[in-house]
Amino acid sequence: MRIVKKIILVVIFVLISISLLIVGNAHDTYKQKLKEVPLTKKVAIIEKKSNYTKLKEVPQMYINAVISVEDHRFYNHKGIDIIAIGRAAVNDIKAMKFIEGGSTITQQLAKNIYFTQEKKITRKIAEAFMAFEIEKNYSKDKILELYLNTSYFGDGYQTVKEACKGYFNKELEDMTDYECILLAGIPNAPSVYSPTVNPDLARQRQRQVMKKMIEYGFLTEKEANRIEKKESLK
Repeated sequence: MRIVKKIILVVIFVLISISLLIVGNAHDTYKQKLKEVPLTKKVAIIEKKSNYTKLKEVPQMYINAVISVEDHRFYNHKGIDIIAIGRAAVNDIKAMKFIEGGSTITQQLAKNIYFTQEKKITRKIAEAFMAFEIEKNYSKDKILELYLNTSYFGDGYQTVKEACKGYFNKELEDMTDYECILLAGIPNAPSVYSPTVNPDLARQRQRQVMKKMIEYGFLTEKEANRIEKKESLK
């Protein structure tokens, strides 16, 4: 019995040591990224984009759709969502691979401007450190604005304004509710959900976004049906 207890203690000690090493490396990575290019400079570069879009220019329906499908607790957390991370961890363990990240909008912004799409635990932890840094220095609305200007929408469109013009040949304020919800679903997998590449999959993704909006109280079933019916009459 004593031998078993000793083995368990050794295993726990090894796991804690490995965890501390990983977290330490992730923190060093985060600090190095900031040293190479400070956050204020990154933001200034984004704001100089020719099609940079202010949050006040974006239709509320689009904002609601993005928050619903990407991070419905966005305005309540401080950079990471423990509940989402826990759910993602359970699903990843069940699948025995990374299938769900649990990333918040702030973490996705950190990834967009500092990291790669590579799914490594060290990068995910460094991303979390960066998310805290972003939340410490910018308001929620500014973070959301920056996220909308650093997301990739497929077909070479790097901002929400570019995507709206490219896919619908419209200015942002002229987007219909249907188009807002469709556009909000694209950045999850641009090569898959681009309307010009896979219109059927884009529509399926739109339905997923709409379901999330209903689930989190941004739309009622009646409103969702009205949006779809209005589009089908065109």
